[in-house]
Amino acid sequence: MAKIEQIDMARLPKHIAIIMDGNGRWAQKKGLQRILGHRSGVQAVRTVTEAAAELGIQYVTLYAFSTENWNRPQEEVDALMALLVDTLEKETPSLKKNNVRLRAIGDMQRLPEATREKFCRCIAETAQNDGLNLVLAISYSARWEITEAFKKAIQMAQEGLIKADEINESTIERLLSTAGMPDPDLLIRTSGEMRISNFLLWQLAYSELYFTSVNWPDFGKKDFYEAIYQYQHRERRYGKTSAQINDNK
Repeated sequence: MAKIEQIDMARLPKHIAIIMDGNGRWAQKKGLQRILGHRSGVQAVRTVTEAAAELGIQYVTLYAFSTENWNRPQEEVDALMALLVDTLEKETPSLKKNNVRLRAIGDMQRLPEATREKFCRCIAETAQNDGLNLVLAISYSARWEITEAFKKAIQMAQEGLIKADEINESTIERLLSTAGMPDPDLLIRTSGEMRISNFLLWQLAYSELYFTSVNWPDFGKKDFYEAIYQYQHRERRYGKTSAQINDNK
């Protein structure tokens, strides 16, 4: 397991995306209710946020609640929404103190009104912070995001703001929820699952993928350092050859 001393501070990923998986399984293994696993997962969020801020990572995007998660039992959905509100209330002072800016991507209109209001308040209260950007993907689906971007592009074309044949990758990127953010350099997924589950499909095109069997509530700083350490020992070619990459160094 890597230590912080082994991390090359000159080659840090600018943006790390994380699929926080395994809360429910962690709880079930311990004979606990699933919601208690989600509550324990909050501590892992604190730990990773602190570690990322200490290292100087610019963006961390957490897959907090997918659009597919709305299909879970209503009791669990209600409990997750209540947990989100409670966490936002408790963590906002800490985010402000540690210069962390909270942001959100996803279909916020689907959130219960009280949850949405708390979210917007926390986002507003941390908007002036210029340290780590903590991005929560909530009620989020990559297919929804891309579909919405194309709808906007079509509307722009219909209104004469852009010609249809001028729509390109840059146009779509500007219309995504993550507009203005760098694409993730590294994706981490916990709990041993090896898929990206409709998360940042456009943005992950050339991200390095790191999978670990550790369930999210048990994911600590050393696990986070290990993921970064492994990332730093990979060669990112973006479709080029190793020789081309080395020639440009």
